[in-house]
Amino acid sequence: MRQSLPQPPLTQLTFPKGWIECSCREAANVFYGDHEQGSDRSAGMMLDKLVALGLICKQFDGNCNQIEIQPLPDLLDYKISNFKVLVTPDAFDPRCDAIPIANLLASNYEWFNQNTEVVPYRIANILRGWASQYTTGLRVLRRCDNQNPIGFYALYPTQQESEVKFFAPPSQGLHLSQVAEVDPFEMALPKDERCRSVFVRSWIIDRPYQKQGQVLFLKDVQQTLEKMREDFPNLWDMYSLIIHPRYAELALALGFQKTSSDPKLSLYWVYQAVDRFLAIDMQKATMLLTEPE
Repeated sequence: MRQSLPQPPLTQLTFPKGWIECSCREAANVFYGDHEQGSDRSAGMMLDKLVALGLICKQFDGNCNQIEIQPLPDLLDYKISNFKVLVTPDAFDPRCDAIPIANLLASNYEWFNQNTEVVPYRIANILRGWASQYTTGLRVLRRCDNQNPIGFYALYPTQQESEVKFFAPPSQGLHLSQVAEVDPFEMALPKDERCRSVFVRSWIIDRPYQKQGQVLFLKDVQQTLEKMREDFPNLWDMYSLIIHPRYAELALALGFQKTSSDPKLSLYWVYQAVDRFLAIDMQKATMLLTEPE
């Protein structure tokens, strides 16, 4: 049988504006080209992954799938530097902030979690539970005009009995994104001198505010850690899970070291000493980071 010659690679891409029709078969032709493997169904799943990563939007008009490609600063002359809304760090308010933050955080987990329907509801309940135990480590980045939270981080003081789980497979440390009822990590309470570890369980800034808010929010993390040391005088170690690939570069810039990977998922633990994190000049450390999308 005569085989068709492979097509030459594309040398230029044209950015389509607005919604365009894209069937799963057309997507398969783009993703898999001349390869024999790659079904229409797998192409549809690939589109869903791109949606979860925020690279495209997708809708169904009743006849065909439509997609809209999201503009990226690295590919287009697309700037958000004129975004002038003032933002400020603030304490997490479980009464007002839990629902919007839960929906913001859910976007971090959609790309690998198939059970996305209940994730925001679970996250909101978990955050309110944490706040009922210890609120100092829960902070938001808030718009000054309407008070809406557009960023969040959680510094979770960890009981000494839970420290061994930082050396277990990273997937065993997931809780916000999972359906498991039991949190694998027990929270330490103030004045616990055996508490040596803080778990950065969450870090997120909504994309339009990342450039203006990132350094401000990182400095707030340092200030919050200093306050937490008053409650936990032997706080030495910081751990976090790199769940979304977007945050790997930031973790590296802040001196976090990769300690162990997961055998099943693209997750890994990172570590940094609290003393060294507090000594970082955040402005200098983040100067060479890729512009936020």
